Amino acid sequence: MNEITSYICQEAQRLDLFLTSQIGQSRSQIAQLIKKECVYVDDKLVSRAGVKLKVNQSVRVEFPHVKSQPALKIDFDVEILYEDDDILVINKPTGVTVHPAPSVKEATLVDWLKHKGIRLSTISGEERHGIVHRLDKGTSGTMVVAKNNESHEFLSAQLQDKSMGRYYIAVINPPLKDDITIIDKHIARSSSNRLKMACVDNTGKNAKTAFKTLALSNDEKNQLIACKLFTGRTHQIRVHLETINRHIIGDHIYAISPKQEKSERILLHAYIIYFIHPTSKEKLSFVAPLDADMKEYLDKKFNMEQINEVMDTSNIIHSFSTDS
Repeated sequence: MNEITSYICQEAQRLDLFLTSQIGQSRSQIAQLIKKECVYVDDKLVSRAGVKLKVNQSVRVEFPHVKSQPALKIDFDVEILYEDDDILVINKPTGVTVHPAPSVKEATLVDWLKHKGIRLSTISGEERHGIVHRLDKGTSGTMVVAKNNESHEFLSAQLQDKSMGRYYIAVINPPLKDDITIIDKHIARSSSNRLKMACVDNTGKNAKTAFKTLALSNDEKNQLIACKLFTGRTHQIRVHLETINRHIIGDHIYAISPKQEKSERILLHAYIIYFIHPTSKEKLSFVAPLDADMKEYLDKKFNMEQINEVMDTSNIIHSFSTDS
């Protein structure tokens, strides 16, 4: 059964403000309760957080019952790059989904965060606690997690105004022709394959990516590249590469080559993240080391002395002009 609590309004005010004062949850959490049809005013279900309450009106909240579920087995660990009272910066492993969804049966990054007892923001709802931005399951690398709602809002605003950004590295086939390649094409869900996104002319969301060549493989068939995102669309790097008939080694969805080399994972890694700290307002940047699989591939296929040189973070950042 649901837990039911009733309150009497003592003065005229907005519903969300009233409930925030009564039950100690944020306005975004109140909005979630309303969305889940848990809030009644004078026994009538309400659908808007901004409903104006009158004196002596009764407000009933039916808190949803959380069904007990068997504990998920968490068989992975996550490298913490930085932590303080407001944020957590991590190096997400490949093969880990960021947050729960109906189709996800295994433990997620959010499950790991909760298992570790890390305090998280609640602004994105129960299943996405702390998650400001995400990475695809197969993609590894830097992510920043919000520990409270104020930090979450501050970081989300940076995603919008582009003061937060990421640089990725990837191994692709075949090599790019130009040192810098910029693709500025809208992205929407593919009409022919629901698992894919696709570039479209006048619909979808604008998306822009810059690609920088870093090193050729020893046989000159593959290439290590850096990617700078100017927007954050689903599968953006992979979709944009597909438009120029390139694919990332290990990607089994986009621009698949008949002679594609096998890889245990997609060789795409969020190498650098930069943002302004929510409290100190200091500009920060973090680098996520490569995992063993990606290191092994590079060691086998590339000149590692050259790789170590071109993967210098200042080299990558300065490779992209600010007005690209």
